[in-house]
Amino acid sequence: MKVILLLIAASFSFVSVLRSEAEHLFQNDAVSLAVEVPPGPPPLMVPLTLIQGAASKGAVCLDGTLPGYHFHPGFGSGANSWLIQLEGGGWCNTISSCVFRKTTRRGSSKYMEKQLAFTGLLSNKAEENPDFFNWNRVKVRYCDGASFSGDSQNEVAQLQFRGQKIWQAAMQELLFKGMQKANQALLSGCSAGGLASIIHCDEFRSLFPTSTKVKCLSDAGFFLDAVDVSGGHTLRNLFGGVVKLQEVQKNLPNSCLNQLDPTSCFFPQNLINYVETPLFLLNAAYDAWQVQESLVPHSADPHGSWNDCKANHAHCNSSQIQFLQDFRNQMLNDVKGFSETSQTGLFINSCFAHCQSERQDTWFADDSPLINNVPVAIAVGDWFLDRKTVKAIDCAYPCDNTCHNLVFK
Repeated sequence: MKVILLLIAASFSFVSVLRSEAEHLFQNDAVSLAVEVPPGPPPLMVPLTLIQGAASKGAVCLDGTLPGYHFHPGFGSGANSWLIQLEGGGWCNTISSCVFRKTTRRGSSKYMEKQLAFTGLLSNKAEENPDFFNWNRVKVRYCDGASFSGDSQNEVAQLQFRGQKIWQAAMQELLFKGMQKANQALLSGCSAGGLASIIHCDEFRSLFPTSTKVKCLSDAGFFLDAVDVSGGHTLRNLFGGVVKLQEVQKNLPNSCLNQLDPTSCFFPQNLINYVETPLFLLNAAYDAWQVQESLVPHSADPHGSWNDCKANHAHCNSSQIQFLQDFRNQMLNDVKGFSETSQTGLFINSCFAHCQSERQDTWFADDSPLINNVPVAIAVGDWFLDRKTVKAIDCAYPCDNTCHNLVFK
């Protein structure tokens, strides 16, 4: 079992998650934690492209700057295949947290890295990414704070909540760049981007003719409407703020809104059964971000009785492990109906991890996490290319010794 150490670095006042592939930065409302990625050959570095026509369409970051993406063209047999990865990075749910976010790469292209490493499912090497290495691969940057789905503004605070327009402008630009000729396309995303890939999955399908094979992948985007250790609903309260502040309900499916309130329809467990396009859920059963920020945030554990367990699952007592097992059981229960249709895919491993498709060591490497001896990359490829049905659900912790678990120092 591989353990990845995370080092405490700084303090932030907003909820956000996961930096670039090379650094993997957790940023939450208490702490910033950098993951050391194992050494290897230098990854492909891909430059940032700003969407020049976006401002005229109202498609701007929180601070009004242009949105952007990183694009590496496909070649050979993959020249007409497209993979779109929506970046993750938490959400902002209050005016103050969104104002702070404007001063980061999560709210302004002024602060975005000018180039990003393409690793994992974005790698251009067959030995690192066997099924998608020669596709056109795109990473769309995340600077709206609402999973590419808000549409409002706050003039007093000079905030633009334009995630939906950013999504539309990015897709229009990529269609113009050749995506309209795609014979197959995969929309993916990690964390908040994984939620976005569920929200926008059917919309993505509608961009292409019916002859194009189109599917969606959500990595670490299956955020549960769970009760925290104090009996509260930390993540529901956060999502409620995001939905209300950014008027997300405008862009949620009416099929869900006809049955449930807008905040409930921002939770994937209530969205997945309305998605008609084939969808694959890749998630750690003990998702590290959800353990840290939804199940045991500091506000729910002010005396820190969970601190040792949160830092390292090996230090959890039996009642804490049972609480985490209940969370896994809720996740499995929430995907039960979804998993029964033949077109859906699942890879739910019993790891303390988050975003396993973007990192090379968890996507496809000599010691990658496995379920039934199959790594994530092969499972996703098998499903997308219809080589086989993939419904991979791991046995409960602590049975899996292939995990790359996150341990916080």
